[in-house]
Amino acid sequence: MANKITQLFNIQYPIIQAGMIWNSGWKLASAASNSGILGLIGAGSMYPDVLREHIQKCKKATDKPFGINVPMLYPNIEEIMNIIVEEEVKIVFTSAGNPKTWTKWLKDKGITVVHVVSSVKFALKAQDAGVDAIVAEGFEAGGHNGRDETTTLTLIPMVSEQLHIPLIAAGGIATGKAMLACMVLGADAVQVGSRFVASEESSAHQAFKQVVVDAKEGDTQLTLKELAPVRLVKNKFYNQLQELYKSGPTLEQLKELLGRARAKKGMFEGDLEEGELEIGQIAGLIHDIKPVSEIVKDMISEFEEAKRSVTKL
Repeated sequence: MANKITQLFNIQYPIIQAGMIWNSGWKLASAASNSGILGLIGAGSMYPDVLREHIQKCKKATDKPFGINVPMLYPNIEEIMNIIVEEEVKIVFTSAGNPKTWTKWLKDKGITVVHVVSSVKFALKAQDAGVDAIVAEGFEAGGHNGRDETTTLTLIPMVSEQLHIPLIAAGGIATGKAMLACMVLGADAVQVGSRFVASEESSAHQAFKQVVVDAKEGDTQLTLKELAPVRLVKNKFYNQLQELYKSGPTLEQLKELLGRARAKKGMFEGDLEEGELEIGQIAGLIHDIKPVSEIVKDMISEFEEAKRSVTKL
């Protein structure tokens, strides 16, 4: 399945395991890379010394390429970037910030840089900043999200039309059929998050993994647009948030209710009532917890079968 993305990352299949806070440590990233796709460690929930530990463990667990996802709003961003260079990680996915800030610095050190966007406008800005590829993510995706609520089905062809660097589709992709659909629309690869949350190697709490498996259509909602839009499973915390919205809250009131470490409490510690449970709409199509290797095998098998079916039309 060689194409621009498999060649860029030196991987077998054009699939990227998304770097997700509290879900994607070294075990998930190394298992993904060992399965022939690109594994990413999610640095957004890690202190610098913890990230270094995860990188070192990942190196021992795989001899395949892997990368780091770095939200650029991270408070220790300079320390994080220096650790990535010191540990000789060669692939960085940046998000939640201006790609101009770090792209040249990273590329000057021989690092492949990919930036995550949710609109054509920001895709073009990232391309102008010199990134090697773009992840365009529709608002079906879990976690922090675009404000415009543009769906993957709409976003990918619009970005593809104007981009001249490789394009990775994200948001609502958990199957081989969805992978084929995105590639027909102009993507060179797909980034998959939610499906890998419900994997044996994900660092998510078992109780949260079960929530993902049990989720049905309509169980998630994009909220907190005033702060940073995030897609959450509806639970006690989500309901408290909706009650607060009825009173026309200030930013301070929203921040106060959100508090600190809610995402850790929900996804990592398994507090299903008070925690933030971030997952994509595609959770409604995820019915089991499997090893990463099986998830990848199933996706590729379904992709090939779907491709054969389409050629018969």
